Amino acid sequence: MLAGLVVLWYVAVVPMNIAQSISLAKKDGVEVSAPETIGEMAKASKIGLTLRNPDVWRYSYSHKRPRLPAPHQVGEELNKTVLQKNVTSKRSLVYHGLITLRSTLYGFVLGVSLGLAMAVAVVYTRVAEMSLMPWAVISQTIPIVALAPMIIVVSGQMGIASKDVPKAIISAYLCFFPVLVGMVKGLRAPDAMQLDLLRTYGTSGAQVFWKLRLPASMPYLFTSLKIGIAAALVGTIVGELPAGAIQGLGARILIGDQFGNPIMVWAALIAAAVLAGVLVTVVSLLQGVTLRRMGFAR
Repeated sequence: MLAGLVVLWYVAVVPMNIAQSISLAKKDGVEVSAPETIGEMAKASKIGLTLRNPDVWRYSYSHKRPRLPAPHQVGEELNKTVLQKNVTSKRSLVYHGLITLRSTLYGFVLGVSLGLAMAVAVVYTRVAEMSLMPWAVISQTIPIVALAPMIIVVSGQMGIASKDVPKAIISAYLCFFPVLVGMVKGLRAPDAMQLDLLRTYGTSGAQVFWKLRLPASMPYLFTSLKIGIAAALVGTIVGELPAGAIQGLGARILIGDQFGNPIMVWAALIAAAVLAGVLVTVVSLLQGVTLRRMGFAR
C-alpha cells in the first residue's frame, strides 16, 4: 500500500508542476509544445501537456518551490531537519515535534479525564444522560478552526501566559468525545444476568463498578484512546496555527505556508503523521498488554 501511494505521488507531481516545468524548460532552450498564453495554458489538459512534453518531466522533480513536492524532495528535507540537526536546534523537526507532543499529552490526559467522568455520570445518572450527551454531540459540530482562536483569545484575557494551556484545551476538546462515547458503551456492556448475579451477592454500586462495569469497558476504552490520541494531536496542531506560534509542527506548517515553501509544509505533515502513528502504536501495545493480563486476549 505504501509503495503504491509513493508511485501515485510521483505520477501526480508531473501534471501538478507542469506549468512551472514548461517555463523552466523554455528558459533552458528546450523546445516545448505548449499554449503560448496563460489563458490557453489554464484551459489546456495537464495530462495532455505532460504527454506532449516528456523532456520537461525532469524539471517537475527539481523545483525549489513546487506546487506538489516529490517524495525524494520531502525525504531530503526530513533528512536535513531530523537527522542532520541537533535535537535542541529550532530548525529540527524533532525539537518542534517534542513541543507538539508535550501539548498533545497534556490535552490527551485532560480530555480522557473529562470523557471518563462524563461517561460515569451518564451511565449512573439519568439527568446527566439527558443533559450532557446532547451537548457533547452538539459540541462536535462546531468547527475547531473557528473555536481555536476564541480559546486562545480568552486564555490571553485570563492572563494565562503558558502557550501549552490553550493548545491543551483545544486538544482535549477533540479527544474527549470518542472517550465519552466509547466508555458509555463499555460501562453498559455487562448484560442483565451479570448485574443480577452481583445483586444476589449483595454487592454495592461501587463494587459493581470496579468489579464488573470497569473491567468490561476496557476493550471499548482502548479503542477510544487510539482515536482520542490521534484527535488530540490534530487539536494541538490546529491550536498552533492561529496562535502565531514559532514552535511546534503546526508552526512549521504555518511558516512554510507564509514563506511559500511547500517542501517544508509537507515535511512537517509527514512528521506529524509519523508522530500520530507512534502514539497510536504505543496505545495499541498498552492495550495488548492490559487485555492479556485481564484475560480478554491471549
